[in-house]
Amino acid sequence: EVQLVESGGGLVQPGGSLNLSCTASGFKFEDEDMNWVRQAPGKEIEWLASIIRVGTASTYAKSVEGRFTISRDNAKNTLYLQMDRLKVQDTAMYYCAIGWVIGGQRGQGTLVAVSS
Repeated sequence: EVQLVESGGGLVQPGGSLNLSCTASGFKFEDEDMNWVRQAPGKEIEWLASIIRVGTASTYAKSVEGRFTISRDNAKNTLYLQMDRLKVQDTAMYYCAIGWVIGGQRGQGTLVAVSS
C-alpha cells in the first residue's frame, strides 16, 4: 500500500522558516519524480515544486521560487520542502505527491499557518 506521510507543519511568524518532510512507503521511492502542492482554505490546489527521481533537477511555481527549496533523500525515502521568508498567504495544507505534475497520489497533509 502506497503511503505518504507529511510532517513539520505548524504556526510560524511572517518571515520565518519551516522544513516539511514527507516519508514514503509502499512503492519504490527512488523510481518516482515527486512534488509538493498546497491548498489554502476556499482555494484550489496549487502546485509548488517538483523534483526528479535522482534529485538533480527541480522546478518551482513563481509564487514560491527563491523562497522554497525541494529536495529528497532516496536512502531515507524522504522528500523535503524547506520554506523560508514565509508570508501570510503561504498559509495552507501542504501535501507531497507522486509524479512530476499535479494530480498524483498524495498524503494526508500537514498544516502551515503563517501569522503574527
